[in-house]
Amino acid sequence: MNNIHIIAEAGTNHAGALNTAQRLIDIAVEGGADSVKFQIIYPEGLYLPRTFETGEYVDNPVFQQRQAMMLPDEDYDRLAAYCADKGIAFSASIFDQRGIDLLDRLQVPFIKIASCDLNNARLLQRAAATGRKLIVSTGMASLGEVEEAVESIVQTGHTDLVLMHCVSVYPVETADTNLDFIDTLKQAFGFPVGFSDHTENNVASILAVSKGVTWLEKHITYDRQAVGFDHRYAMEPEVFASYVSEVRKAEQALQRAPVKIGANEANTKVRARRGLYAARDIPADHVLTESDILVVRPEGPLRPNDQPLILTRRAKRVIRQYEALALEDFA
Repeated sequence: MNNIHIIAEAGTNHAGALNTAQRLIDIAVEGGADSVKFQIIYPEGLYLPRTFETGEYVDNPVFQQRQAMMLPDEDYDRLAAYCADKGIAFSASIFDQRGIDLLDRLQVPFIKIASCDLNNARLLQRAAATGRKLIVSTGMASLGEVEEAVESIVQTGHTDLVLMHCVSVYPVETADTNLDFIDTLKQAFGFPVGFSDHTENNVASILAVSKGVTWLEKHITYDRQAVGFDHRYAMEPEVFASYVSEVRKAEQALQRAPVKIGANEANTKVRARRGLYAARDIPADHVLTESDILVVRPEGPLRPNDQPLILTRRAKRVIRQYEALALEDFA
């Protein structure tokens, strides 16, 4: 059983096309993710439609791009149903009350709060009011700001919360991921901690696994060359599947084995460890000396450290050269 929940972040890489959004879900499923997450952005709830510059209004191009890339609400109903058919959890990042209401109606297993809204207590508390698990990213935030966010959620009585360590650079260099902050989040708040990984490799996530994260998030795309906000640092299908596989291997490697020496290592032990063997033919009643003993591979009944147990003792029988020595052969 996997303890680390891997979110495949589809974001808005569907560019407003339902079939592309379904394709992203397929990539998440085939890659082995636990959930697929979109970004439900109603532009009027996040951006100024126009800015006032040099005495006149100028259309905001980002607002217009976001409008062009929107999915209608009914398509999210279809995507949630598609995920259910495919056996993968569906959710999204939200940026306003309308998004919260949509996810609550769809009965998602969690609601994601992006780093940009960590200092938006009103939105955090409204999301908490749904009673659903909150996944809260902490990019661009000081420890004090994270504390404020946690307090604003907890004071509503809501404690089903995951804090996602995040560096809000797209993409971010592995060396700049500041993974030590994972320990700080764990120690300061006592909530589960995850890692929203914006690097272009597997290294940071695997290191985060070694630090005990229980949630990971990675952007996915069907083509890094596609037009859109997040494609260029997202993982294409084969790369994402490899990422999930490597994370699962790391997770397994960190699990305590039921026994220290497994069957495969036990086989190696027989070949690699030394035993005690007769260096020459040893007559019965011969008093064993160090020169009578070979300490060589493979493992035998007696270990190298067992030599004192048989030295200066008499052989009970004739022992042939290269025969393994055993304690019962000596009186």
